[in-house]
Amino acid sequence: MNSSDNYLDINRKSWNNVVDTHLASEFYGQEKFMAGETTLKDIELKLLGDVKDKKILHLQCHFGQDSISLARMGAQVTGIDLSDKAIATAQGINQQLGLSAEFIRCDVYDTPNHVSEKFDIVFSSYGTIGWLPDLDKWANVISTLLKPGGKFIFAEFHPVVWMFDYKFSIVEYSYFNTEAIVETTEGTYTDRDAPLVNKSVSWNHPLSEVFSALINAGLSIDQFQELDYSPYNCFQETEEFEPGKFRIKHLGNKVPLVYSLVASK
Repeated sequence: MNSSDNYLDINRKSWNNVVDTHLASEFYGQEKFMAGETTLKDIELKLLGDVKDKKILHLQCHFGQDSISLARMGAQVTGIDLSDKAIATAQGINQQLGLSAEFIRCDVYDTPNHVSEKFDIVFSSYGTIGWLPDLDKWANVISTLLKPGGKFIFAEFHPVVWMFDYKFSIVEYSYFNTEAIVETTEGTYTDRDAPLVNKSVSWNHPLSEVFSALINAGLSIDQFQELDYSPYNCFQETEEFEPGKFRIKHLGNKVPLVYSLVASK
């Protein structure tokens, strides 16, 4: 059996391993979050609009900061994630804050077996689809769980980013989804010196694959944009050229770092 066959076990272990480090990091700003600060960025906030009383399914929610930020805005939120530890942490934070978000530990593809309701919005953001081998299955889950007229709101790192090595000095990987990428890395994006060694399995997904999957699942693409910055300082060789906006210093505004889209059922 190769690594891509048991990718769920490998990646679950990897994400379980990073929860404590992420929770304690300046990157996630848990103290400010607990005091009421939203973790949602302008990019997705503009697309989400007024979510009061909307039923939202948040795919791959990690330990729930964005899900809980949505709940604070008045939404009825269900967050799902592969990591047992992340979901247990999200449930604890939700309880501590006295909110009513629901958190379920499951694989994205298995979500319809864990939730029976339909949602006004399915939401997913930043560093999610790279962990999924098959975007047709992903898009079908989204379509299945959306109400008619419901919207899928998505912000993600641009596939051009994943072509480069970690220092953005050479093109190391294919833009296209040619094979599983199996890596063992030290540290994590919140702390490169953290005493962590994790194996992971991921896939690159070109924009054509994203669009085709959503369209084939019966969704229509209503909005799409590409951005020359990241709202997260999670890459190497970055500079903050405006507050909360990061670019790869030596690449400037020449490459897209993020894209966003809205698709409707």
